[in-house]
Amino acid sequence: MRIMSSALVLAVFAVHASGVHAEETTEPSMVSFSGFGTVGAVKTNTDLGAYGIFPQEGGARKKVDYGVDSKLGLQVSATPNSVFSLTAQILTKRNGEGNWNPELEWGFAKIKLGKGFSARVGRTGTPYFLVSDFRDVGYANTWLRPPVDVYGQIPFSHLDGVDVSYQGSIGDTNVNAQVFTGSTSGKMFGGEAKLKSGVGFNASAEYGPVTLRLGHMQGKLNLSGNSGLDGLFAGLRQAGQSPGLEALVPLAEELDTSDKAASFSGIGLAIDWNDFVGTAEYTKRRVDAFFADTTGWYVTLGRRYGVWTPYVTISRLSQDSPISSSVIPTGIDPGLDQLAGGVNTLLASVGQKTAAVGLRWDARKNLAVKAQFDRIKVDTGGVGLFTDVKPGFGANPVNVYSLAVDFVF
Repeated sequence: MRIMSSALVLAVFAVHASGVHAEETTEPSMVSFSGFGTVGAVKTNTDLGAYGIFPQEGGARKKVDYGVDSKLGLQVSATPNSVFSLTAQILTKRNGEGNWNPELEWGFAKIKLGKGFSARVGRTGTPYFLVSDFRDVGYANTWLRPPVDVYGQIPFSHLDGVDVSYQGSIGDTNVNAQVFTGSTSGKMFGGEAKLKSGVGFNASAEYGPVTLRLGHMQGKLNLSGNSGLDGLFAGLRQAGQSPGLEALVPLAEELDTSDKAASFSGIGLAIDWNDFVGTAEYTKRRVDAFFADTTGWYVTLGRRYGVWTPYVTISRLSQDSPISSSVIPTGIDPGLDQLAGGVNTLLASVGQKTAAVGLRWDARKNLAVKAQFDRIKVDTGGVGLFTDVKPGFGANPVNVYSLAVDFVF
């Protein structure tokens, strides 16, 4: 995304940290420190479900919640010469276990290979989205938060592995390309999810005020440690041993998450022309397990009036896989009814659509204040991206009110 930029943000997060989007243009320095953070408050108009950023545990309801957007990141970079550099970033924010334990978000060594090529080894940010490199740096983005209908599809924010990137130009067009491989993990659904054998690429081209980006990744997904899911799959396999219920065994295998193929593809467009800013992304997630196949998209338009930037966003998350199963016969046995209920709850639609309006105020050169209102309607019979959903949820749209202060230093 072409951003509401400052020299500090560009120097810290595009130059020192990103091996894909910029090359260092300053003289080498031994050590530099920087940081960023957000203090946010969120509330909704319902207590029937919690609003958060997947895979956060907990979220906002009618009572104000300060954990949805709040975060603090600290970064150190060491550049002993013009060829080699080291970068580490510690980030604390509400995670999939509902706590704020600091984690190593980045920790990599980078080497310039010459002729526009460079390589990184270690932990880097997941390069899946248009603003992957600075999705957590609120100050670097127009919105208060990246649209969850797209960015909520992938729960992983870092990747342990290797990438090779190229930066160059073709005429007046700046070109960036990256290939990567690695693995990642994170807490969610009361267990631990792991993506293994991940491989992918992304590429972008910038011509004047327009940037176009596309990318793809694939790997093997595992989810373990959730006793409820393990019990459901075991129950299906056991019931499938009975005559006439053999179809429950392949159903369990289909839903289970043990080395299941997963992929994510996306295309993004950013425009920063005069005082007008706009971004759009279209993405698809595919998983051979109970995780829904989804399609997500958003469009954001804004205009700068001095230090003020009003903006609007419309977005949609659609579930492309079934939202229920009729494989289990019901009405003949309470145990089968319970299994059917469990499966259909697991498959419930995550689809939702959102309309949002917001206002950004650049109060200082390194501090921005943002207010945003989201109106979210979940698909019929579904839960959207909300958690801890109670009966009656989804009958009415959910209003989300957010206020945040973003800063960099």
